[in-house]
Amino acid sequence: MANIVQPLCVPSSYKDQQYQGSSTDLAKDLSNSTTLYVGNLSFYTTEEQIYELFSKAGEIKRIIMGLDKFQKTPCGFCFVEYYHHQDALDCMKYINSTKLDERIIRTDLDPGYRDGRQFGRGRSGGQVRDEYRQDYDTGRGGWGHVRARQEAERARRQKEEYEAITIIPSGAQEYKGKSSGSKKRDRTEDDERENREKVKNPRFREGRSDDEDEMQTDA
Repeated sequence: MANIVQPLCVPSSYKDQQYQGSSTDLAKDLSNSTTLYVGNLSFYTTEEQIYELFSKAGEIKRIIMGLDKFQKTPCGFCFVEYYHHQDALDCMKYINSTKLDERIIRTDLDPGYRDGRQFGRGRSGGQVRDEYRQDYDTGRGGWGHVRARQEAERARRQKEEYEAITIIPSGAQEYKGKSSGSKKRDRTEDDERENREKVKNPRFREGRSDDEDEMQTDA
């Protein structure tokens, strides 16, 4: 009887470009494989966290953390190797697409780990998927490598074009002094004009009381 829903333990159609062998060889290796490739990990997920989760499916033989080729820091993937093939299948059934460090992780049967596969294959040293990624992902180092270079160049240009002036141009201090002197003279002239207007207006004449004003009004 045919299955309507594909079993969760069936490996994906992905084929490692560095795998040396035919499709038949790959199918044979996967049918006996005890190794899983784990992707979409956070750069901050530790080996201890991976061991705690994946050991629920069976006894783990070893974990190989994926590293940046140049910086030798975690870059978001790893290999988990079990002792038994059935444990790897159980992991595909029960742990694939679960959350680890608030990320949906992916697991896939792998034909077997070989030395050198622990390093990222991107031009910048990490994974190829992070080379051209356009979104900002805090768990995977922020921007993708290409986008990060674009953002750095944009910030550099913005700093050059809009940075505040720190050197005062020649003549600016002299202009500032003249401007301040002009403002002081304007204020002095305004004060003198206001005093003259007060003298002209008898209601603001000094020494005159309110009673005198009333007497003048009555008269």
